[in-house]
Amino acid sequence: MNKKYYFTSESVTEGHPDKVADSISDIILDECLRQDKESRVAIETFVYGNKVNIAGQITSTARLKISEIVRKRIQEIGYDNENIDMDYRTCKIQANIIKQSPDISLGVDIGGAGDQGIMFGYATNETEKYMPYAINMAHILSKKLTDVRKEKIIPYLRPDGKTQVTVEYENDVPKRIENILISAQHENSIDQEKLKKDIMKNVIDVVVPHNMIDKNTKFYINPTGRFVIGGPLGDTGLTGRKIIVDTYGGYARHGGGAFSGKDATKVDRSATYMLRYIAKNIVANGYAKKCEIQVAYAIGIKEPLSIYINTFGTGVKSEKEIIEIIKQKFDLTPSGIIKYLGLKNPIYAMTTNYGHFGRNNLPWEKIIKI
Repeated sequence: MNKKYYFTSESVTEGHPDKVADSISDIILDECLRQDKESRVAIETFVYGNKVNIAGQITSTARLKISEIVRKRIQEIGYDNENIDMDYRTCKIQANIIKQSPDISLGVDIGGAGDQGIMFGYATNETEKYMPYAINMAHILSKKLTDVRKEKIIPYLRPDGKTQVTVEYENDVPKRIENILISAQHENSIDQEKLKKDIMKNVIDVVVPHNMIDKNTKFYINPTGRFVIGGPLGDTGLTGRKIIVDTYGGYARHGGGAFSGKDATKVDRSATYMLRYIAKNIVANGYAKKCEIQVAYAIGIKEPLSIYINTFGTGVKSEKEIIEIIKQKFDLTPSGIIKYLGLKNPIYAMTTNYGHFGRNNLPWEKIIKI
């Protein structure tokens, strides 16, 4: 009996307001770690109109020029017009930063978790990147949308944008793309028909495999017909509000925490990276076709309180056996994870956009022999 269903995931470009906020938080984290590898950072950013508000806790010897860091990042994103989105030259920046609570430090200083919580990792063999098909394709489209803007292939695009992909599955295998949705911010003078043709030619046709598209695939490009006002002027942006975009597009579960702006003592971030690493290597080593792992931590305690694994009936070993392999092979204490993956290095700004997983240049994406 054929089991057919549809699954949809979305991605956003680096100019999406929430991603502007994530990016600012992560670039501040990187600068702290560049100057002081022992920095403790938990930063939230709120962008709205032509304003940036930054708040949180930093304990570090780093000397930060917050305004300079923020303006440079907004410039790199491409925002230079406060009338339709934001301007790096004129935006107002406010920072309210204090030191980390000594109560949290009590547990972290001895190698314990910086907070309680649950974390998940996931991998599947349905794409070369061991990511679910829909989110993988949505990220590729978002990245291409940014590339054609920055390379001036479609010079009238602005930084804000979103993509969405619906995939038809048959017996849990991606068979075809049902529809693709792209919303791209643009300059006021551009004709919508030209925009649709340019995006179809220079984005969709370039990156979407032709064997996944058929005569019934539907394409929606700027379905409202106009997208001029964008970025933080069109919508507020907040750190940590795109956690499903950051992980698996809803295809696998997500724990309670966001990533951006947090140093690796926060297991919301570091343990989730480690679980992706383990899940990916379980699949890559042929132990299962797909794998989801969960762990739970308590603040100040080193070892996880629990480990759960699900291979969805695809495992060649029992889940109990795989858990034993994980316990023998990997140190899941916060300090062990940080050391193993090198998480005191300033690598976080490169994670902000187009997903934290499925990117070959990140340490938790390396494939090893188990």
